[in-house]
Amino acid sequence: MKITALAFDSLGTRSMATYVETKDVNILIDPGVALAPNRNGRPPHPIEIDLMMKEWKKIKSYAEKADILIVTHYHYDHHNPEEPEIYKDKIVYLKHPTEKINKSQISRVKYFLKKLDKFPKVLEYSDGREFRHGKTLIKFSPPVPHGADEKLGCVTEVLIDDGKTKFIHTSDVEGATVKSQQDFIMENDPDLCIIDGPMTYIFGMHTKALNTIINGTKRLKTLVVDHHYLRDLKWRDKLAEVYKVAEKRKVKLLCAAEFAKEKENLLEPIRKKLFEEHPAKPTKEPIYLPWQVK
Repeated sequence: MKITALAFDSLGTRSMATYVETKDVNILIDPGVALAPNRNGRPPHPIEIDLMMKEWKKIKSYAEKADILIVTHYHYDHHNPEEPEIYKDKIVYLKHPTEKINKSQISRVKYFLKKLDKFPKVLEYSDGREFRHGKTLIKFSPPVPHGADEKLGCVTEVLIDDGKTKFIHTSDVEGATVKSQQDFIMENDPDLCIIDGPMTYIFGMHTKALNTIINGTKRLKTLVVDHHYLRDLKWRDKLAEVYKVAEKRKVKLLCAAEFAKEKENLLEPIRKKLFEEHPAKPTKEPIYLPWQVK
């Protein structure tokens, strides 16, 4: 199995886009990318916008090669409703549009499904289901909360198992502080897990859940912590205790940039600095989605 981190917060944009290749099938999880509409009182800097567009182009190129596209929920950093052609002739697994979903995502998925129309070759709702492609198993969790509760709706965690390697992509669990989020990870015992860390830049730190996951798995060799968590410049300091637990268990603890062997590029938390060092006229309207950039 080959796992490629395409676009992540540690690489400069809001995304968890991940490409997985097995001998049987190529899978693209959460083909979306976005920027914070406002951070520290400022809209996206042109440097961020340029990078976002490059990342979206990259995601689309991988979508062309994919056999399967997965959308774990309907926030715009995880799907792009305005370019449904990337789903043409693909097998598409979507979070259920009406079950365990909040009001804002219901309206988004209605619009998305209308745009998708007849593009997919196959479209299935994935919540709690399993699909086999040759020897490759794709298993979805039941809907679990986006964060500590269901105010932001629910997401599906994804397991990909090719018979040799077990990989889990958690989507937006924000550190997996809820038992149902943790259970899917520990019961399926992956070799590698990409997990969305908590919003420490807003709500503070919760390391206990990450320690529970590391100690509660046997096969885990690599834990990639990214997305919300990498919006905090002090993320390594705040993970000091988790690093100790990971080292004791011989688990590599990485951000997506480190996993991809690329340079860490945290742009959102230094947005104020970007405007100071690279003066630019802010846009009249917030630009933070690929299809809003003219």
